[in-house]
Amino acid sequence: MQFYMPVKVYEEEECVRKHPEVLWEAGHRALIVTGRHSARANGSLDDVTFVLQEAGIPYVLFDGVEENPSIETVMKARDFALEQQADFVIGIGGGSPMDAAKAIALMMHYREKEADFLYQGKETEHLPLVLIPTTCGTGSEVTGASVLTIHAKKTKSSLPHKIFADAALLDGKYLTEAPAHVIRNTAVDALGHLWESWFNASATPYSRMCAEAGLKTWHEIRKTLLDLEQGGLTAEARGKLMRASALAGMAIAQTGTSLPHALSYPLTYDLHMPHGVAVGYFESGYLAQIPEAERKDALRLAGFASLSEWQEFYETVCGKVPVPEDELKRALEMVASKPEKLAKAPFACDREVLGKVVLYET
Repeated sequence: MQFYMPVKVYEEEECVRKHPEVLWEAGHRALIVTGRHSARANGSLDDVTFVLQEAGIPYVLFDGVEENPSIETVMKARDFALEQQADFVIGIGGGSPMDAAKAIALMMHYREKEADFLYQGKETEHLPLVLIPTTCGTGSEVTGASVLTIHAKKTKSSLPHKIFADAALLDGKYLTEAPAHVIRNTAVDALGHLWESWFNASATPYSRMCAEAGLKTWHEIRKTLLDLEQGGLTAEARGKLMRASALAGMAIAQTGTSLPHALSYPLTYDLHMPHGVAVGYFESGYLAQIPEAERKDALRLAGFASLSEWQEFYETVCGKVPVPEDELKRALEMVASKPEKLAKAPFACDREVLGKVVLYET
């Protein structure tokens, strides 16, 4: 049994400006990795550039990260960064920019490697990396995972490399301008991390320590998600959403995720379904396979009296999502063909049991 969480985490309001040394000590020329719009809109990019300019540290910006970033995007950013002679990486945003930033930092270190190296070996070395989350779901700022889209296979897949950031700076104020649907979808993703870490073949007392703390924190903001309007979160609620996401990230950093995440990837690729919505779609079916007493405990920690109450909550905040039968079959077949995915479940799982997870009806 082991516990490994090497990321130095700072969490408070005005976190970036209060801890400028985190960026000042990372290197001499920064590559900032973001998506197109949100880092500008929520003020996180302004905070980072202010701190860098204050110390006279030059930077270049790569803002071309798409939702569910691809291998091609990572390689384009790597080549740009090397041309610009950047020597450290700052990833700002939700899971997509942070996952991309991890892969970019890896490939900048292995500068002679081609794209196929992303899915070869298990290297952990990378250029200095600081992550700044602006959504409350992926927990990528504290995990070693980087999930990229593989267009050739029409799906997403996590890299075999473990790429932990050197530091993460968490500030709930970046949620202020986030649309309600983004907060809801990402919060559901965080809950999926917590439950899939709790019910996981690799779970330990240490991983469950993080998951339990995360579930209790998530419980405290559950009702807030039901009647959420843009800009309607209190500072306390924003901080708890960020904390629950980070705790969930710490939990899956030990165990990995399980069947709902594996099943979600074809839905995000084919249907362009938001990641948290796709993950949440399969959570009821997954939890239904857990012994009743254990399932009730995990539901209770998150604030739900029953599986049906969770399902009702999911459909309220994410919508009642219709998924074509052929798409569900594709997800089932993809996961059923991967024994390592089935082995993450804490129960015996074959194709028949996986079918019950996929086709579960409340």
